[in-house]
Amino acid sequence: MKALRLFALAAGLTLFLTPALSMAQGDIEAGRAKAYTCLGCHGVDGYRNAYPSFRVPKLGGQHAAYIVSALKAYKAGDREHTTMQALAGTLSEQDMQDIAAYFEAAGRGNQ
Repeated sequence: MKALRLFALAAGLTLFLTPALSMAQGDIEAGRAKAYTCLGCHGVDGYRNAYPSFRVPKLGGQHAAYIVSALKAYKAGDREHTTMQALAGTLSEQDMQDIAAYFEAAGRGNQ
């Protein structure tokens, strides 16, 4: 029974601390400046890509780890979108971390 309580406490702390840990690698203020280009598409309400036609996703509030993962996949050519591949190809690991931290914080009103 005691082990179960310790496990539950550890799981609770992990869930509580995960958002802080995910942002620890990126600098929100640096990300704000670096995300300027991203906002041209991802910051426009109801924006749709011309061809193929699809809605451009909002990034504010998205988990930083997901954004970094997606940017790395675009950079490596594992995700297909010509514009995103070109833009991600110019980003360093730190750029990706900063941009991701900015968008994650933006969804919580911490921009």
